[in-house]
Amino acid sequence: MVYSACYGGKCDDERLKEVFIRCTSHSYLYYATARPVRLLARAFSLWLILLATVLSGCSSRSTPAPVSTLELRENFYQQRNRGSLSASSYTVQRGDTLYSIAFRAGKDVRELARLNAIASPYTIYPGQQLKLTGVPPRQMAKPAAKPVATKPVTSTAQNTNKNDSSQAKSNSSVKPAKPVAPKNQTGYVQTHTAPEKKAQNPTLTGNVVQWQWPVKGKIISGFSHQQQGNKGVDIAGREGDRINAAASGQVVYAGNALRGYGNLIIIKHNDDYLSAYAHNRKLLVTERQMVTAGQQIAEMGSTDATDPRLHFEIRFRGTSVDPLKYLPK
Repeated sequence: MVYSACYGGKCDDERLKEVFIRCTSHSYLYYATARPVRLLARAFSLWLILLATVLSGCSSRSTPAPVSTLELRENFYQQRNRGSLSASSYTVQRGDTLYSIAFRAGKDVRELARLNAIASPYTIYPGQQLKLTGVPPRQMAKPAAKPVATKPVTSTAQNTNKNDSSQAKSNSSVKPAKPVAPKNQTGYVQTHTAPEKKAQNPTLTGNVVQWQWPVKGKIISGFSHQQQGNKGVDIAGREGDRINAAASGQVVYAGNALRGYGNLIIIKHNDDYLSAYAHNRKLLVTERQMVTAGQQIAEMGSTDATDPRLHFEIRFRGTSVDPLKYLPK
């Protein structure tokens, strides 16, 4: 209940009235003025109308489907994963190999070696500047030898006959050498050279006869052809699960210097194919070690990942390809 009163029956100011508001839930009084109360009530009414309008508009709008926690984690994982090299040059860091740099740059290691004039076995050093783009340096052509002045030779028929007969004798005493078959880079005898053909669709060549799954588990992230997409497949598992080599080859990288891959192993299977195994808990092989298909090379882990998994890639001449097109069904 509201009471109004004036001191002595008179008010000091007709515009101002003293109002006492008795609160039913508290035993004390608030002092106020009539005009501010009316303004406050009017503002509160307008605020209620505005709030009701906003709520009615939100209720009529269709809400998108909620994103699961797993999808959020996967998006975060894809954004932070797969550190790549897109600059025109790179400074070699401790722990790098030419294979790991080519892997990050998405290039064939032979292309990178030619670009920087690095010969096999591709030894590099910390602090060394490597070009990632450009044209390989051409070998400088040797200048033509200056002609050597010679004295005119005068010969008689007799001298000519003597020289011919002596030359014939010397030639007859020397047995002709047997032709030597050229050898290729792998050490096998190459009997003929076929013209090189560029394969439009990558096919298995060399020693890679058959691929096998590196681990058993559910695929939780597939291959993507997008620029920033997944360049392999991610297979879920448990900490410590056995990780096997998908094919025989040589370990060309074993370490954790590549951002987003955690403990990583890269295996060279031949001049065309590489395979990569990321996020391992423990590496069981070392660089330059030869491995066979099915041999355990690591233990599954979650290094640089949100949960235990294996990120598996296959590279053909430096380019990522879909592993599911090579692994057995």
